[in-house]
Amino acid sequence: MPSPDTSATKFAAEPPKSAKHIVLTSHPPKSGPQPLRIEWGAGGAQARGPVVGTVGNPQHRNVIGTHSGSYMLYRALAVAAGALSPLHKPDLTNTAPAEPIGPFAQWSDPEKIVSLDPFGHMVGEAFGGLIAQGYDIRPTIAVTRAHINMPELQDAIAAGRIKPGGRIVEANGDVRTTKVAIEPVWYLPGIAKRFGIAETELRSGLFEYTGGMFPELVTRPDMKVFLPPIGGTTVYLFGDVSKLGDPKTKIGGRVHDECNGSDVFGSDICTCRPYLAHGIEVAIETAQQDGVGFIVYNRKEGRALGEVTKFLVYNARKRQEGGDQAATYFKRTECVAGVQDMRFQELMPDVIHWLGISRIDRFASMSNMKSEALTRSGIEIVEQVEIPQGLVPADANVEMEAKKAAGYFTGGTPPDARKLADTKGRGLDS
Repeated sequence: MPSPDTSATKFAAEPPKSAKHIVLTSHPPKSGPQPLRIEWGAGGAQARGPVVGTVGNPQHRNVIGTHSGSYMLYRALAVAAGALSPLHKPDLTNTAPAEPIGPFAQWSDPEKIVSLDPFGHMVGEAFGGLIAQGYDIRPTIAVTRAHINMPELQDAIAAGRIKPGGRIVEANGDVRTTKVAIEPVWYLPGIAKRFGIAETELRSGLFEYTGGMFPELVTRPDMKVFLPPIGGTTVYLFGDVSKLGDPKTKIGGRVHDECNGSDVFGSDICTCRPYLAHGIEVAIETAQQDGVGFIVYNRKEGRALGEVTKFLVYNARKRQEGGDQAATYFKRTECVAGVQDMRFQELMPDVIHWLGISRIDRFASMSNMKSEALTRSGIEIVEQVEIPQGLVPADANVEMEAKKAAGYFTGGTPPDARKLADTKGRGLDS
């Protein structure tokens, strides 16, 4: 009996001819329909214009790259393997945000937000007419609701630091939250200005050091928006989201950069998961005080050096003469990666501006780079909160003492040179 003709087999054997498009990257169109303009920083979605990163109709494209961030290559592979029709357009029925967010004044300031599309969750509403005309305009932000429950929160409840009750924390430890997924959308002139370089330098660097992956970076200066193939951001909000943007609303929480080993698997060489849990606790406390709490979770594994590099550094730290030492913590990273940190917090405040926040009452972070980036962008920090020492795993004290010596926030306690010299971690085989 012959096997059924699956969609994957059908597409692999004979892709629809109408789906065969060549995306020209060398010159802007001189005749025929012109792509819709993007006026970055214009007031309102209609005035700004849609972000069209799909390839179904190359004449409609007005950005460099395609949607889905780091997943764009999986989608390309799915089409090449015949598992996904190149003609597919998403049915956006019932996908609207579970909670309305914005618009806020910062959305119309071209210098406040340069790394995400502030209207990315509103495309169905804002551009429904264009979608009906055949434009394949896709969301770059999605907003939903969820419950979370972590052992650390159960411990906080047992210790009396978090009180169940109301609509935020339930008796079983479930915490209600609004969560947001954000894909990166880069406005290249704004990115360049944020880093203090010329737009041509930025474009040339992105083109050259990605192996020429996106020729439009150097051949299409008319295209000012880039959808980079990098990880995005997840935001968890606690409390009444409608209070965002109100200057009277108390705000508290943490900006956290991904650490898969600690956040997911509980590795004890760093403080990432303990600090994440502490940040969530601060966010819940703020929400229970009639404010709004937030966690911003950025995909920047290993200080944006990547997990392979991070594990190589672990080996180098623990095999060096004298063992893993706080005094050489950053040096060993730089020896392997060539730089201590590539997170470049210059872009981090964008999501805070997107949330309409201009003041953070309690900011759970030791990072001077994060706090300085926020304050430079015009966001006031009332109180910075370091991680309680009791939450620091023993092997993570190497990291903690190194950060204190490097100028990280310590709540006014000066770094101890003797502790820096004496603090050592366990060996590779321990």
